[in-house]
Amino acid sequence: MIILIKKKMNKNILITGGAGFIGSNLSLKLLDLGYNVTVLDNLSEQIHGDNSTLYSSIKGKVKFIKGDVRVKKDWYKALENQNIIVHLAAETGTGQSMYEVQKYVDVNINGTAILLDFLVNGKHQVQKVVIASSRAIYGEGKYECETHGIIYPTDRRESDLLEGNYEPKCHICNANIKVLATDEDSKIHPSSVYGITKQNQEQMVLNVCKSINIPSVAFRYQNVYGPGQSLKNPYTGILSIFSTQILNRNNVNIFEDGEESRDFVYIDDVVTATILGIEKSEANGQVFNVGSGKQTKVSEVAAKLKEYYHSNIEINVSGNFRLGDIRHNYADLSRIQSRLNFEPKYSFNDGIKLFVNWVKTQVINEDRYLESVRELKSKGLFK
Repeated sequence: MIILIKKKMNKNILITGGAGFIGSNLSLKLLDLGYNVTVLDNLSEQIHGDNSTLYSSIKGKVKFIKGDVRVKKDWYKALENQNIIVHLAAETGTGQSMYEVQKYVDVNINGTAILLDFLVNGKHQVQKVVIASSRAIYGEGKYECETHGIIYPTDRRESDLLEGNYEPKCHICNANIKVLATDEDSKIHPSSVYGITKQNQEQMVLNVCKSINIPSVAFRYQNVYGPGQSLKNPYTGILSIFSTQILNRNNVNIFEDGEESRDFVYIDDVVTATILGIEKSEANGQVFNVGSGKQTKVSEVAAKLKEYYHSNIEINVSGNFRLGDIRHNYADLSRIQSRLNFEPKYSFNDGIKLFVNWVKTQVINEDRYLESVRELKSKGLFK
């Protein structure tokens, strides 16, 4: 009788950007599961500041390499004896990407190219690559027009936004349209440089890894939030930005009319989904949305934070907008549910309470929101 023994994946795993929000949480969970974790991270000042609680949470527990994905020797050092790569390192956020174009391309695209060059041409033991993609690659995502059916609206016109017409329209008949959950087969048409670079990362990894028979998985993360999120970065992370404003007793400025919505997914659910992608062969060669599958309005986020912080600040619905922003997007989770048996465990109500309770234990950071607005205005991106 022949006994077939299923080959187990080895346990040495490299997480680029592993000292960041997702990376540090993922690192700690993988350590609990018996993985040997190596982290490559440059400890970006914008995210970590002078005293990073994220980095502190993994310090001494993982093999840490301070380095840059744009530097070949840092990659080569980090890749030694690795079996699995989770590539999270990236410049994030739509606003800055529109005026720091070369930086975003260098880090997100060229940094990934160095990895793939090594996998094609170097000697290694890599058995799987997981790439962090983004909901930003969809742009406005999936909608329905009563007349023309499923459509993917083009970028909203600045002239409409200036007049307070924020909702996307059917690009064929200009009628009102209904937002739908965006599935993985939806049109890819990013509306920011950030989204373009994430699309490139995803496609490069899936394409090259397939050509050299290394299984790969891409996760299109929605808006990730939770304890440990950087409270220092004024450019990305709505919950963090609003929290820092409120705790500094500054009024909150909401863009557009406050009715814009996002899919907020709790960090523990993101870590769970990512580990399923690492460990399940059913994930190989696939692309998955990772989200809550629910819409939450930005005005609702601000109101809940004000309530939970017991604050008397004002919430100002300003009508301001950023070029490159989308109106709505939320994930269709059918694929990850059916193929990886993933179900998000945290509702937004539960998750935001856990986030607020954690924030209350942290040092209140300087509110740099107005500084970020001035920078966007100087580039003509904030109206």
